This record gives sequence, structure tokens and C-alpha cells, in this order.
Amino acid sequence: METNISLRAGTVSGTFLSILPNILSEDIAKTVILAVVGATVSFMVSLLLKWLTKINK
Repeated sequence: METNISLRAGTVSGTFLSILPNILSEDIAKTVILAVVGATVSFMVSLLLKWLTKINK
């Protein structure tokens, strides 16, 4: 089965344009804030575990 590039492009752009009105700027801001908090907590936990393993050696 041969895929047509214009069919694929139309499907992807149609999907994107149908999702776009449903995404609010508040949701994007919330996602960015949660990503920053998650990355910070992950970094702090990895530092804590590194420190704990250094003490136990």
C-alpha cells in the first residue's frame, strides 16, 4: 500500500487544527510549571541519593 504525502499532511494538520482551540493558555502555563517542579524535585532527589550513598560507603 502506497501512502500519499498530501493525505498524511492533511490528516496531521486537520488533527492539529481540531485540537488547537481546545488548548487553553492556562493549561500550557500549568504544564510548564509542573514540568519545572518535577525536574527540580527529580534533581534534588538524585542529589540526596548520591549524598546518602556516599555516606554509606
